[in-house]
Amino acid sequence: MTSRESWGGRFPVNDIINLLDNFPAHNLGESTSQDLVLGELLDVVGIEHLRELRLGYASAAGSSALRDRISSLSGVPPDNVLTTQGVGLALFLVAFEHCRPDDEAVIITPCFPPTRDALTGTGVHVIPVALDFDEGYRLDVVRVAEQLSPRTMLVCLASPQNPSGVRVRASAVEALLEAMSRKAPRALLLIDEIYRDATYGASPVAPSFAPLDSRIVTTGSISKAHGAPGLRVGWMTVSDPDLRARLTVAKMNIVLSSSVLDEALAERILAHREEVLAPRSANLDQALEILGEWHAGHDQRLDWVRPEGGAMCCMRLRSDHFDDSSVSRFWEQLPDNEIQLGAGPWFGESNRVFRLGFGYLPLPDFRLALDRLAATMDQVTE
Repeated sequence: MTSRESWGGRFPVNDIINLLDNFPAHNLGESTSQDLVLGELLDVVGIEHLRELRLGYASAAGSSALRDRISSLSGVPPDNVLTTQGVGLALFLVAFEHCRPDDEAVIITPCFPPTRDALTGTGVHVIPVALDFDEGYRLDVVRVAEQLSPRTMLVCLASPQNPSGVRVRASAVEALLEAMSRKAPRALLLIDEIYRDATYGASPVAPSFAPLDSRIVTTGSISKAHGAPGLRVGWMTVSDPDLRARLTVAKMNIVLSSSVLDEALAERILAHREEVLAPRSANLDQALEILGEWHAGHDQRLDWVRPEGGAMCCMRLRSDHFDDSSVSRFWEQLPDNEIQLGAGPWFGESNRVFRLGFGYLPLPDFRLALDRLAATMDQVTE
């Protein structure tokens, strides 16, 4: 599968570029919390902390201060942490170092497309296991276990999931690890925790899966919950010292090291995470309440999987209200109404499903965008 293809069929490269580079007036396609502004961060940490920062090459493993901070939040030793330029590089490095072209990777879908593409880009044979919208996208361990084999080297999932925002239960992870022991003894379980800190209101942050088992590799970043995707800082936790060493060398050969400025700012964000996260968690909570009330007024034509974390959710155009031609007109009409959504086929779903981001827009703009979305549905069924 090339970058020109989506999980559910063709997804033109130009459409992907438009998705990344164009910002419509009513952007419901974004999956992050509201952007962190540099001045906002400097108000918290002060500029003096950065004045003496030396802008030379850094350690390929990442700055010790940042790795210490991630360690304290993940529950693993600092030596188990390797920083990367976003989670995308982490996914690629794991697939590149742990797998060979004839190996298999089982990936839980729907999923964030670069997760899939990082695997296919290394030549690994990707086996998707689709979760069911009507089952609330709950992880079906039996269904996953059916696809495991001695050739399986990676099992990939996310918690909370992107695009649904559904969390994976610890009991399901433990059951999956047991199945891997029996059927795929060489496999690693890669759990993307990029939305772990994206909670609603005063809800507690779930503990990381990193300390649970030595076969678990976790990934995270400051892009989504903390609103800082412009600082290209992600990380992974890896228990196996040999694999971790090979990953570090691979990172060095590709990018030498991460930006020392980006990592210094990321460390400060994590050091003051409560101050950074609190307004974003409050905004997510309010936006989710608005979205729930809006959906209640449209539940005759839209199904919904209510999220448990993250800044996005999945909705589905009901077949008893939208025929296939109406669905096609819906997607055709969105650009004319300056609305952006995440298309289901991009994530491995049908074109009736879309990802709706509710954490990015200011609340008045979010309400307006929902009104425009409702008007679009009216237009295509008139």
